[in-house]
Amino acid sequence: MREQLAQWDLAALEMTTELLVSELVGNVTRHAPGPCRLRLLRSRVLVCEVYDGSPTTPRIRRAAQTDEGGRGLQLVAALSRRWGTRFLAEGKCIWAEQEILDL
Repeated sequence: MREQLAQWDLAALEMTTELLVSELVGNVTRHAPGPCRLRLLRSRVLVCEVYDGSPTTPRIRRAAQTDEGGRGLQLVAALSRRWGTRFLAEGKCIWAEQEILDL
């Protein structure tokens, strides 16, 4: 991910992208079967896509202050311009979109 962002001259998005990818891939590791695949797409925005083998819809949880987890999708929603889920025959893709600013 870092290498690709550097090739695209988007190193300024590295920290946010790393956090988004970490949360999305972490959710797949904890909650979904099958292989996990990451794809980055660059157009007018930067899109991070994470694929898994589960047909389950991800949902934002309301974590209590004492909970150690349950805030990942809240973080994704806060850090991304938009995010969502696409369902596929073999599972789903969760994506998060970031603005590409002229830096």
